Amino acid sequence: MTVHDDLAPELRQGIFGHPCTYGVVARLSSAPSDIHSDAIPAPRGFAIKVIGVEGERLSPDIGGANQDFLMVNFPVLAFGTIAKYKLMLSLLEANAHAPDTFQRLIAGTARGAKKTVEALGMTPGATLEGLARDNHHPLGESYHTQGAIRFGDHVAKLALSPASDNVRALTGQPVGKAEFSTMRDVLVEHFAGQGAEYALSAQLCTDLAEMPVEDAAVRWDEKVSPHRPIATLRFAAQDAYAPARQVYGDDILSFNPWNGVEAHRPLGQIMRIRRAAYERSTSYRHRMNARARIEPDRVDDIPD
Repeated sequence: MTVHDDLAPELRQGIFGHPCTYGVVARLSSAPSDIHSDAIPAPRGFAIKVIGVEGERLSPDIGGANQDFLMVNFPVLAFGTIAKYKLMLSLLEANAHAPDTFQRLIAGTARGAKKTVEALGMTPGATLEGLARDNHHPLGESYHTQGAIRFGDHVAKLALSPASDNVRALTGQPVGKAEFSTMRDVLVEHFAGQGAEYALSAQLCTDLAEMPVEDAAVRWDEKVSPHRPIATLRFAAQDAYAPARQVYGDDILSFNPWNGVEAHRPLGQIMRIRRAAYERSTSYRHRMNARARIEPDRVDDIPD
C-alpha cells in the first residue's frame, strides 16, 4: 500500500500522515457465518491488514504492529444500531439456516423490488440493498467500512475501489453459473496470471447531524463530502489459495477492526460492540484449532 505524497493536510492523518509504502495482507470473504454454496448471493468482504504501522495501540493484547480495516461491498449496514440489529438477529439466523433454494428466492425477490424502487426515481433503503445481492465478480466490487472510524483529527469512512483496468472491467460482471466454491475459484484464477490495483479513499464527516456516527445505516452524502483518494494498493500475481496459505488463513490469521492504532479508532455503537464479538469469535476459533493467534510482522510471514 503506497500512501500518496500529495495529500491535503486534512487527509495526512494517522498511518497516512506521510508518504510511505506498507506491506499488506488481504482476505476476501463472504458474510454468512455458516458455510453455504456460492450459488446463494451474499455480501462480500474485503479485509486488509497493513503491516508495521506506528502509533498507540487500541488492543495491546493482540500484539504486533498492524492496522486492520474491514470492509463490505455496500456502503451502509442495514441494521445500523445495536437495538435494530438485535431485533433483526432472529430473522438473520433463521434465514442463515433456511434451505439454499429459499435463500436464492429471497435474494431474487429483493433484486426485483430494488429495480422497481430505482425505476420510480427513489433510493433503495439499506435493508433492501443488503437483500438484493448479486453474484458479481468480487474483484470488481467496491468495499466500504460501513461504520465510521477516527481519522486522526477527523472522522471518516473508508472505501476501496477497483483502479487497474483488469479489475475495473470486472465491475458489475456476473461470475456465470455459481457453484459451491465459485468465488474462491474466480479469485484463484485471476491471481494465477495477473495482479490487481485498488484505490483507498476517505470520506470525511463534515456534519454530524447529516453524517451520523451512531447509526451505520445512514449513508453519508458524497455530494457534501466526496471520497478522496489517500493510498493505492497493488497486489501481484500469486497462488492465492496454496495449501499452506489456506491453513495459515484458517487456523492462525485474524482480522479485527480493533486491531490498530488510536488514530483510527472504530466509532459508533455497532463498531464498539464488534470489539467483544470479534474477540470472542477469534478466541474460540484459535482455541478449537489448538493454534496460537499470531500477528505477522512482515508480508513474507504469509506462506506461499
